[in-house]
Amino acid sequence: MAELKLLYKHIDVPGIETIAQYEANGGYSGLKKAVTLDRQAVIDEVKTSGLRGRGGAGFPTWIKWNGIPKDTSKTHYVICNADEGEPGTFKDRELMLRLPHMLVEGMAIAGYSTLATKGYVYIRGEFVESAMAVRKAIDEAYAKGYLGKNILGKGFDFDLYVHMGAGSYECGEESALMSSLMGERGQPRLKAPHGPLPVISGVWNSPTLINNVETYACVPHIVENGGEWYAKMGTERSKGTKLFSVSGHVAKPGNYEIEMGTPLMELLELAGGISGGNLKACIPGGCSVPIVPADRCASVNLDYEAAAAAGTMVGSGGCMFFNDRTDIVLLMRRTSEFYAHESCGKCTPCREGTRWIFKILDRICSGGGLQGDIELLLNICDQIDGRSYCGLGDAAAWPIRAAIKNYREEFEYWIEHKKSPVGPNCVPPVPHAVNPMLTLTPA
Repeated sequence: MAELKLLYKHIDVPGIETIAQYEANGGYSGLKKAVTLDRQAVIDEVKTSGLRGRGGAGFPTWIKWNGIPKDTSKTHYVICNADEGEPGTFKDRELMLRLPHMLVEGMAIAGYSTLATKGYVYIRGEFVESAMAVRKAIDEAYAKGYLGKNILGKGFDFDLYVHMGAGSYECGEESALMSSLMGERGQPRLKAPHGPLPVISGVWNSPTLINNVETYACVPHIVENGGEWYAKMGTERSKGTKLFSVSGHVAKPGNYEIEMGTPLMELLELAGGISGGNLKACIPGGCSVPIVPADRCASVNLDYEAAAAAGTMVGSGGCMFFNDRTDIVLLMRRTSEFYAHESCGKCTPCREGTRWIFKILDRICSGGGLQGDIELLLNICDQIDGRSYCGLGDAAAWPIRAAIKNYREEFEYWIEHKKSPVGPNCVPPVPHAVNPMLTLTPA
């Protein structure tokens, strides 16, 4: 277990972002092999590998690929979700910035195996440097014949474009991303069974494959070395490696690539351990996943099944550690403010519920907490979770519910004593200008 560099094997090679160095270190070998295989054979290798989507849900990658219709009566599209808006997550940004050709190669292989002729990298608006790196890599790939017409002389055509979003967290949701890409408002669509799957009718009502940056980056390695080789890494049901963005109160924050199933505490050791105090809690998969108290961290392994058994999720891999100076109520106030701000407003549970949660937490942290506020927060979470148009509502409810479950005494202390239970030296939340639309007049 522990650190295992697959995607990051050559990340420190000078100039690896250029096509010359990328090829010198084995780059595009996967694509060269893929175009000699039957298209279904490529998908079968992905199936054998056990690769699951690295964007958060962990859905088997091959099922999406295999679901694309085999006819070409409509243009097929391959889209990379490079929005990466989950707080605490920054590994896709580094992949695009330092290993852009790995993404380009992975998308080209996906295009070949799904009969796609066009691809889009949807990058969030703040990632200007990453977008420039990907754009340069695309230009270099065209010049070497890895993109464009008759790729590698195999009669395969594939064009790849960069599309920058406007920084909306909601556009990380795949149907909202597609709407934004088509020039519409970035809001989610109806999903199956009420609406068609993207693989049947996605962008411009055409078959569409959507995966995130890390998922596509794994594909060249799987095709080159074989699915069985990849499946030897990780656990029985969570294969391969996973990138984790480690931040918070650690000595060495950064991105770490580890084998699936690695204990959470080993990841903490890689990041230099806790700084400024003792470990109090961890949010292992981005701010939308349930928080884990320190006394349970030692029993958490970082794979999809073990994390779920521990009451949390691997999620996007944004692993945040907190020391014992952290006020959990202030942390949840800041988290709820983010989701209230980012709600697209399309559905009532999310639009009203996220604002209501923030207003109550803001009132508690301002010294105006009321008896019954905790139960009210839980009730609101119940009315949002599973009732929203997309996963943003769920993401807003899960951390609040878990924080109350594990740190209820801190919420009670704030309500009763009108101050932080951690004391005056508690770690404050990230400074942020409060939206006046989110303020609540104290009762």
